Amino acid sequence: MKSSLNIVTIILCVWLSWGRTDGAQKRESGEVSFHRIQASSLFPSPSSSCVLSPRASNTKSSLHVVHRHGPCSSLSSKKADHDEILRLDQARVKSIHSKLSKKLTARDRVSQSQSTDLPARDGITFGYGNYVVTVGIGTPKHDLSLFFDTGSDITWTQCQPCAGKCYSQKEPIFNPSSSSSYSNVSCSSPVCDSLTSQGLVKQCSASNCIYLAGYGDKSFTQGFMAKEKFTLNSDVFDSLNFGCGQNNQGLFTGIAGLLGLGRGSFSFPSQTAKTYNNIFSYCLPSSPQYTGHLTFGSAGLSNSLLKYTPVSTVKDSSSLYGLDIVGISVDDKELKIPLTVFSTPGAIIDSGTVITRLPPKAYAALRTAFKEKMSNYTAAAGLPPLDTCYDFTGVESIDVPKVSFSFKGGTVVELEPIGVLFVADRSQVCLAFIANDKDDDVAILGNVQQKTLQVVYDGPGGRVGFAPNGCN
Repeated sequence: MKSSLNIVTIILCVWLSWGRTDGAQKRESGEVSFHRIQASSLFPSPSSSCVLSPRASNTKSSLHVVHRHGPCSSLSSKKADHDEILRLDQARVKSIHSKLSKKLTARDRVSQSQSTDLPARDGITFGYGNYVVTVGIGTPKHDLSLFFDTGSDITWTQCQPCAGKCYSQKEPIFNPSSSSSYSNVSCSSPVCDSLTSQGLVKQCSASNCIYLAGYGDKSFTQGFMAKEKFTLNSDVFDSLNFGCGQNNQGLFTGIAGLLGLGRGSFSFPSQTAKTYNNIFSYCLPSSPQYTGHLTFGSAGLSNSLLKYTPVSTVKDSSSLYGLDIVGISVDDKELKIPLTVFSTPGAIIDSGTVITRLPPKAYAALRTAFKEKMSNYTAAAGLPPLDTCYDFTGVESIDVPKVSFSFKGGTVVELEPIGVLFVADRSQVCLAFIANDKDDDVAILGNVQQKTLQVVYDGPGGRVGFAPNGCN
């Protein structure tokens, strides 16, 4: 009888072991497929002080990356408007898709930007412009706050005198007449002749070269193509080409201009290649209470956790950085998405886009898997165009499903929890992905998903790298 009871006990134990969930077994073994975070970490106090990135503080070729709104920024005390962020982000994405689907000339883009009747349909919209760096320009050095953008090539800043109109900016507008190192570019120079190949409009005023850059939201900048000294901490670069904008209009308010980090010859990495070898990296901070870094050159790239994927060619754009996405996983389980869903439209990585855009079928698969894993939490109303949101009022800890992207070459990048969620407030935290309108719209890896990652752009190697904990 005792023997029979022992056999029953053994069978029951085996059955219970088989009946346990994979998650429970993984938790006991220390292998979990989700991130358990304190809900309070998603909602930092608005009165928090600024915490500086040690990487930017200790590397001479590094600049502090500051979120436009928050204690680290001197530019604005205004609280971020999430509806406005998403609206402008949607405008930027639409302009990228339009630029890649309709090959208009640069002059078409500018004429549309300056038109009061026709909507602009091409030229990359400036968007929200979350992240800012400070760069020294001129002699003596004039420190200016610039948005940095991997989707643009030309670096430009507002200049005095404002021949047309200048928008309001926090710092004094750069005055080229007070700089001993400033010079205009001649209209007959090869630099001026190459404007059109860089997606800009070339004009001439007397013997001086005039540029026009139009953006998809009717924003534009126009002024002298010029050469000037640029200073990054102790690194000094003479005679870099930049736009000295004397007629500027659009969504740039508060910021002096733009630092172009695209792939074209006018971009800052291309022009400083003799020093930095056309290599740069950045880390976007987890919240506005922290700074990240923008680092030029190979400093800090010995990280053994860095994984690279080749840069792919983007049709009709020499500026954008293409990537080949081959899969997405949720909780370490690869979603069933045909490879052609990604390969047909292609993908880019963009520092100026906020929310990642995915092909409709890929987004549907991701949303379904995410909602299944989040079924224990209270659903909330959507925050258009975000449609999968949760109310974490009263919740102390959150189990955020792991989301990973697989890229060509076997590189797998696991996103941080803050790279999966878009936080409006405690009652509205959303899945930070959006479906494209059409199957053939290019996918875009946005800056929310890049938070806290070290993202490396290796020009000579033709590759982009990723590593965790990049801001430390």
